[in-house]
Amino acid sequence: MDLNQKVALVTGAGRRIGRAIALELAAHGASVAVHYRTSQNEADAVVAEIASKRGKAQTFHANLEHVAEIEQMIASILDAFGRIDILVNSASVFAPTPLAEVTEGDWDANLNTNLKAPFFLSKFAGAAMRRQGAGKIVNLGDWAGISPYKDYLPYSVSKTGLIGLTKALAKELAPEVQVNCIALGMVMPPEDYTREEVERLVSRTLTKKMGTPEDVARAVLFFCETDFATGALLTLEGGRLLSP
Repeated sequence: MDLNQKVALVTGAGRRIGRAIALELAAHGASVAVHYRTSQNEADAVVAEIASKRGKAQTFHANLEHVAEIEQMIASILDAFGRIDILVNSASVFAPTPLAEVTEGDWDANLNTNLKAPFFLSKFAGAAMRRQGAGKIVNLGDWAGISPYKDYLPYSVSKTGLIGLTKALAKELAPEVQVNCIALGMVMPPEDYTREEVERLVSRTLTKKMGTPEDVARAVLFFCETDFATGALLTLEGGRLLSP
């Protein structure tokens, strides 16, 4: 797919990895729907940065735990831009939840944002893409979906489910829409991690270095531009899965 004149929705696009993806897609000619939940100032800054480079972008608010808000956001994007060609499911929640301490709220927060939301976003956006005759969906997963993290059970389960969802959607939306997933490793650590914790995690990779948001953005761009990959899982984790 040529991104010129296309419209991309990036969830959680105001900060961190989502921000880098939004800027990358805009740099290749896409108009960007910048989704945010609480980071309005950061989302506005992304729109301003894209506009400063003569790109097109607009912010859209939604709490992705609520399906009605997801459906309304998709409708608003279609009203504003007339189409949706790319959906990047970047928004995610991530917090330690030791098994003995997991609550129903913990479970719902992880599964609703990390799995239910990508499904309904893909359902509504995918229908528009099929009417247009083409589209791309890229899900941001985690290598925890392949090898679960200890003390992050609901999160790991949500990311395992996202891999399965990717494959199921690839079948359901074929041939018009291609759906792929990127399983991330150490790219941007949580903001409350200490330097020692980050160094320990990096030491367990084969590359002995951390990935960057730009690494992820380029991987997303690949899946947006190719028309031959669907149902695929790209592990982007510095070789951590191969490390002892």
